[in-house]
Amino acid sequence: MTASGTPLGARDFLVEIGTEELPPKALPDLERAFRDGIASGLAAAGLVYGAVQSFATPRRLAVLVRTLATRQPDQDIRRRGPPVSAAFDAAGNPTRAASAFAESCGVTLAELTRVQEGKGEFLFYAGRKAGAVTAGLLPGIVQAALEQLPIPKRMRWGAGEAEFVRPVHWIVLLFGEETLRATLLDTQAGSATRGHRFHSPAPITLGSPAEYAEALATHGKVVASFEARRTKIRGAVEACAKEIGGRAIVGEALLDEVTALVEWPVPVAGRFEDRFLALPREVLISTLQDHQRYFPVEDAAGALTPWFITVSNIESREPAQVRAGNERVVRPRLADAAFFWEQDRRTPLAARLPGLDAVTFQAKLGSLGAKVKRIESLSATIATQLGWNVSHVQRSAALAKCDLLSAVVGEFPELQGIMGSHYAAADGEPSVVAAAIREHYLPRGAGDTLPATEPGTAVALADRLDTLAGIFAIGQKPTGTKDPFGLRRAAIGVLRILIEKRIDLDLRALIDTAVALQTVKNAKAANEVHEYVSERLRAYYLEQPAGPGQPAAKYTTEMIDAVFATTPRSPLDFDARLGALAGFLALPEAASLAAANKRIANILKKAEGFTPGAVAMAQLREPAEQKLHAALATLREGVQAAVARRDYVTALTALAGLRGEVDAFFDAVMVNDPDEALRTNRLSLLAELRALFSGVADLSKLPG
Repeated sequence: MTASGTPLGARDFLVEIGTEELPPKALPDLERAFRDGIASGLAAAGLVYGAVQSFATPRRLAVLVRTLATRQPDQDIRRRGPPVSAAFDAAGNPTRAASAFAESCGVTLAELTRVQEGKGEFLFYAGRKAGAVTAGLLPGIVQAALEQLPIPKRMRWGAGEAEFVRPVHWIVLLFGEETLRATLLDTQAGSATRGHRFHSPAPITLGSPAEYAEALATHGKVVASFEARRTKIRGAVEACAKEIGGRAIVGEALLDEVTALVEWPVPVAGRFEDRFLALPREVLISTLQDHQRYFPVEDAAGALTPWFITVSNIESREPAQVRAGNERVVRPRLADAAFFWEQDRRTPLAARLPGLDAVTFQAKLGSLGAKVKRIESLSATIATQLGWNVSHVQRSAALAKCDLLSAVVGEFPELQGIMGSHYAAADGEPSVVAAAIREHYLPRGAGDTLPATEPGTAVALADRLDTLAGIFAIGQKPTGTKDPFGLRRAAIGVLRILIEKRIDLDLRALIDTAVALQTVKNAKAANEVHEYVSERLRAYYLEQPAGPGQPAAKYTTEMIDAVFATTPRSPLDFDARLGALAGFLALPEAASLAAANKRIANILKKAEGFTPGAVAMAQLREPAEQKLHAALATLREGVQAAVARRDYVTALTALAGLRGEVDAFFDAVMVNDPDEALRTNRLSLLAELRALFSGVADLSKLPG
């Protein structure tokens, strides 16, 4: 190593896999996996290396490793063999155990030594293994990284046997100035990369790995870095929008996809006819973004303009032709959307409700119409319990799925709910009903917004609970890798709505109701759904980030188990208990009281034949037990009242004051006294103490 920490003789290493156009949505994952696979392989081989940089374009995956050692470090090998008693027979001749050990070490029996360990003497080998040359290891490391890429379906091409996500046309393996001769994916590696398919199709020979990105940019018209290209596209699109007096709507998902589609990004502004601005905003944006991969442009007030920006993969000598071509392509898409919108508005949304009976939700669970009826019933139950407007909730539930039969949603499935909201508003439905139709799909994913209206909230809960109940009833619960009905997302959605919107509902009772509404009867379904949702509740809290200055997660598995032990039926109640427990554990008294609860639980568990009863004052002989009993009597009513109103913070804060009496009790009192009456009385006293704490959480589940 040099003084700076760089391995002596270190070189940069470059691997590039050149392909047909890679799937754009998978490109970021492929890039990360390839980079991590190379780094893991180098680390596993014991090779010292510096920074690792990855590259990805539609036609290539590449990894550049800086200052990679030219060989593995030598290894000191120390191995203990069989006992000498087993290595030689009575005549002193070596046995098979001795010769096999010598062979495995690559030496003769005479080169082995002996070592005394404990009460025995063993054969021993000490040697030094020279490190392998890096150049010989790299092809295997690259091959292993390629085999581990997350490719759902690999393909073959030509007459070869290689399998990859797309056909491979060239491979670069360059270690310093040395080209590594190897065949990977049926392709001979070399030192020549290729530039842009149209701007620079000729091979570009690389002199060293470090010049890779610059050579592609200068000679190949390729921005090799995904992040650099993404930043360039964002800046160019925003600048282009500014030139035409607008502001580009740059969605992160669209930006990623466009970055994965081009190697040499060139923004081009185009226009569509003003008449299409009469379409709902979401229809326009979906047409431009999802179907054409264009960036919409809005004005300073946030209204859409008739402009869009596309990102071309070619620097055309006639940009006007590129613009005209894109305008020509988008026009029929918008015309179709306008036609569908006009057709849909001729029929009231409610008129589509009978048609849902002809649409299958799930073969065993019946039609979408049947599902809607179940949602109506369950959402009405929720509204009644919460004192919400039941008629608005039921109307929202009835209309929530009707837009699935509309022409616009048939063409743009991502607009379900959104279009129903527009149609309901146009039909004169109450504004809260129109909003609920849109909102009942919320949250669509992690971090998404929650429904804001009462009807939207009720229908969102009912829809998800019905799906959970139905799918579990037919025995198709999700596995570790398969969740075709999105039950994980549904369960998390239910929990987020109830907890984050502070809605107090008996979730277990709602699950029972949802299961009872199913046509398929399964006696185990309600318990299975409840257990499944409980596991998602556990994950919901365990995955929460720690607060400022907190080195560990905010909640632990033991804390969650302590609250689960009280079997709260409401997620909001669970949340209140867990938050109070977290605050309690920050108190100086918490550790001692948690340990005492664990000790009490063990004592009571081992007390055979014991049944808790009222504590007899006359049997309290020791001052410490008398003081503990008096303290419990003083606190009991206030703690129970606090628990009844779910003021768990107050309850635990009060109980924290018992630390002195509890510590003194265990220091001075023998619980398992030989006198049965004294023993039973003391066990009853401890049972009272445990019951007060267990009103909030079972502290015996905590470590300590």
